[in-house]
Amino acid sequence: MLELARYGARKRVRGALALSVGLSAFSVLYAAFYPSIATGFDVSEYVDALPPVFVEAFGLRAFGTIEGFLATELYHFAWIILLGVYLAYSAAGLVAGDVESERMDILLALPVSRGRVVTEKYLAVVPDILLVNAVVAAVTWLATHAIGYPVAATDLIAVHLLSIPYLLTCAAIGLAFSVAASRASVAQRGAMATVFGLFLFETVVSATDYAWLGAVAPMRYFDPTAILAENTYDFLAAAILLAATVVLVAASAQYFRRRDV
Repeated sequence: MLELARYGARKRVRGALALSVGLSAFSVLYAAFYPSIATGFDVSEYVDALPPVFVEAFGLRAFGTIEGFLATELYHFAWIILLGVYLAYSAAGLVAGDVESERMDILLALPVSRGRVVTEKYLAVVPDILLVNAVVAAVTWLATHAIGYPVAATDLIAVHLLSIPYLLTCAAIGLAFSVAASRASVAQRGAMATVFGLFLFETVVSATDYAWLGAVAPMRYFDPTAILAENTYDFLAAAILLAATVVLVAASAQYFRRRDV
């Protein structure tokens, strides 16, 4: 069982390690920069001068603390935007790439169902998400202790665990584009634009009377500032993201069963 998922995961190990190193470098850089912010910068005046929608979008309400600083600089930017877009882009090539190169014809000639192919290709992305979270969490904990502004291990573990449903949803969005397109580049552009567009949409509507429309954006359900700076763990939001992931993966598998390849 899960031979396709294990094979796909092994092929992705090098990329996942490179991604982990890159994001860890971001974490160390931000941690090293924080002491100068804490001692020589009027954070409250800076935040008050910004538009409220910008403050809310990037979780700047607790920017003066190490927890709030990391939530904004590392998790709101690198996690919600960069990593979310990357996973959507990566997952968008899972099926479309094989269809475009005609490898899918060979794969479907084997005794495997189309639904299994789609599901296991998606599962191959999961180890990437787990590895990145484990490595960066450990590096961030060490870096904050090294600068003398330690972040509680419980909150740090929580923000990484609760980011997993969000990242799984972004990857599932990429998968949906992957089964719908015959060219990997088309699927990848569509997935990237959708995830980033949802972020912008949620940012714009969140401060309006139409904030309820932002419920379609996965970013609505993951707030690093609330977790790190306010010790608020929204497990219902995580459950909603997991449910959305299951629906997207199931719908992708069902669509690919009926699609002519």
